[in-house]
Amino acid sequence: MSGNIKQERTEVAKVKKYLIAHDLGTSSNKATLFSTEGKLIRSHTVPYDVHFFHKNRAEQDTKDWWDAVCAATKEIIAGVDPSDVLAISFSSQMQACVVVDRGGNALRPAMIWADQRAEKQARELEDKVGFERMYELNGHRISASYSIEKLMWIRDNEPEIYEKTYKMLLAKDYIICRLTGRFVTDYSEASGTDAFDLRGLKWSEEIMEAAQIDIRKMPELHASTDVVGHLTQAAAEELGLTADTSVVCGGGDGPCSALGAGSIESGQMFLSFGTSAWIAGTSDQVLLDRDKTLICFGHVIPGKYMPCGTMQAAGSSYSYIKNALCKEEEKKAKEQGISVYDILNQLVGQSPSGAKGLIFLPYMLGERSPRWNPDTSGSFLGIKMEHEKCDYIRAVLEGVAMNLNIILNAHKENLEITDLILTGGGAKGDVLAQVLSDVLNVNLHRLDHVEEATSIAAAVIAGIGVGVFKDFTVIHQFVKQESFFAPDQNAEKIYRFQKQCFEKGYQCLKEYYKLEKNIGSDNQ
Repeated sequence: MSGNIKQERTEVAKVKKYLIAHDLGTSSNKATLFSTEGKLIRSHTVPYDVHFFHKNRAEQDTKDWWDAVCAATKEIIAGVDPSDVLAISFSSQMQACVVVDRGGNALRPAMIWADQRAEKQARELEDKVGFERMYELNGHRISASYSIEKLMWIRDNEPEIYEKTYKMLLAKDYIICRLTGRFVTDYSEASGTDAFDLRGLKWSEEIMEAAQIDIRKMPELHASTDVVGHLTQAAAEELGLTADTSVVCGGGDGPCSALGAGSIESGQMFLSFGTSAWIAGTSDQVLLDRDKTLICFGHVIPGKYMPCGTMQAAGSSYSYIKNALCKEEEKKAKEQGISVYDILNQLVGQSPSGAKGLIFLPYMLGERSPRWNPDTSGSFLGIKMEHEKCDYIRAVLEGVAMNLNIILNAHKENLEITDLILTGGGAKGDVLAQVLSDVLNVNLHRLDHVEEATSIAAAVIAGIGVGVFKDFTVIHQFVKQESFFAPDQNAEKIYRFQKQCFEKGYQCLKEYYKLEKNIGSDNQ
């Protein structure tokens, strides 16, 4: 232990300049200190709560965000000369709605991405703009999860709050306001509000007029790499830094994940696997698909875009099967001092490709892409007496992969894709990586530092913003390929048939989902 501390102090002593990345997530803020040479020095995470209520509402206290940023910053700069910290930047949860007055004070708790109360406002916006037109304008479907619909809800239900609102901010932009006094956002965050002209990189007057929202309430737009200010003296004191520290705009966690995966050139695609999972990439133009499976964000790289398809329950489906069926394995793992997933991965290897015909539909939380159906639920199909625990576990991984395959096919309308970069906290296991490669029939290149992708992106953005780094190719100093996985062609025929059954299973259950959502209600 003492040797590690001594080594860390020696590393800190050698390095003179630093960058701070804040990953402002849904459950916590993770602050990371990087050297300007691309070395991760230390990180610290401060958790906070989400307030879920009334079935579809989700709020957070902005004070919790601020306290977490302050506490985590102080922790990671211990032993560092504050004047050597050049800049702070951010990766952030997206689609929040934070309304503030002219002093930057939050007027109510933040409505976060998971808040779905604005369904009425979403329908009104669709009636006025049109589904097709909205998708064409901002690269997204109309949904209660987006920021502008939430602001419409505040206007309709809390008019006194709306009248006091000077600006609507996103999560990281509220923190930036506390740090600098500026009311800003970046193109990537703006593209997740449902109010953005994606091609024109400006607030859409057409959408704002239809929403009947005063466009002056929207924050000033910037590139992610823009220095938007310096710490105020008060903020510097709370963080333990100096007022010379630059604040760089940063970006949303989705587009930041692209940069953190090394996807910086047009056509470079990646798969991020965590609690949820997405296949996305970098493009020189807005890319949309025929069935509107994909959405498209402004990138954190100026002049580029990030087409993306995100599914809800990826790693969380694996967690579900662990919790539901694997108490014995959890006990065994605890006794042996290993991860329970090491044991689950061994079980996956005991089941053949295709899990003996067992199919899992991974719709445990409804579904975004590729189904865009909130009423779906998870299912095992084709259960037979021969199926064992190992088959159920393998079927879960294959079901997630087959769902991702639909997203991959949507991307293939615009691009030829034979390789994907693999990243995300759930991507560490070789068994999962091989299943993904086999089902998707692509080569996977897994990176090191898979859990730090968004933090690394924020650090690179900070470094470019203050001129420490010349361009985005510096990302390759931070992340490198660790492992390679090629698809097993013997499994291709099996999965080709499984994918047909997977699709047919979902289509057959669509009517059931409509009935199922009324179970337990007065409509039975």
